[in-house]
Amino acid sequence: MCYNSPLTEALFYILLAVRKPNHGYGIIQEVSDITNGRLVLGPGTLYGAINSLLSKKWITLYSEDKSSRKKKEYLITTDGKDVFYKEVDRLRELIENAKLMEDLV
Repeated sequence: MCYNSPLTEALFYILLAVRKPNHGYGIIQEVSDITNGRLVLGPGTLYGAINSLLSKKWITLYSEDKSSRKKKEYLITTDGKDVFYKEVDRLRELIENAKLMEDLV
């Protein structure tokens, strides 16, 4: 597993949305719900990200309905969880460092 740079916001929320099996439209809905509508993924963004996450093995194809191309469910992998939690640690550090601004007020 290789993880050297911050995740984009879209990738962060997609990984969060596939903590349990989820399909494309479900991911779009969950990301919108989690962010209170602030982040709405378009299909191009979502499926480009899914292809990237699959190639990095951060998610896996959990199930597929052969009769419908829309019925693919994805699930985060162990490597994906590792990347996600490293990003959470990075964000926590960022918040802690931001508190330094309070010293200037």
